[in-house]
Amino acid sequence: MSTAPPLLAVRNVGRGTVLGTRLETADGLWGRFLGLMGRASLDADGGLWLPATNGIHMMFMRFPIDAIFLGRPIAPEGGAHPVLSVHSRLRAWTGLVPLVRGAHGVLELPVGTIERTGTVVGDRLVLEASSA
Repeated sequence: MSTAPPLLAVRNVGRGTVLGTRLETADGLWGRFLGLMGRASLDADGGLWLPATNGIHMMFMRFPIDAIFLGRPIAPEGGAHPVLSVHSRLRAWTGLVPLVRGAHGVLELPVGTIERTGTVVGDRLVLEASSA
C-alpha cells in the first residue's frame, strides 16, 4: 500500500510571504506529465511541486495557473531555492511553456500567487513540510 507524499508549504524567505500551504508533489515521470490535468480547479492555498524538471505544458488544463521555476537548493541559505523564472496567468490549453535553463523544479500555483506575494526572479523560496 503506497502513501501519498506529505503536503508542502512554500515561503519566500526574503519577503516573508507564504505562497501556499497545501502543495502536492508530482513524483516520477508520469506524475510530472499528468501534473494538474483533469482537475477542475486549484485550491487557493494549494499547488503542485514538480521536482527535477525545467519545463511544463498547459495541454488539457482546464484553468490558468502561475508557474515559478526554481534552481537547485542552496545549502548555506537553509536549502532555499533561487527563483529563476516566473510566469503569471498561464492560459489553459496553450501548449508548452518555454524550458528554463538551470531550473530544477517548477511550482504550479493558483493565478495571482506571484502578484500577491511579490515574488520575482532572484528571490529565494523554501519548501518545507506543511502543518496544514
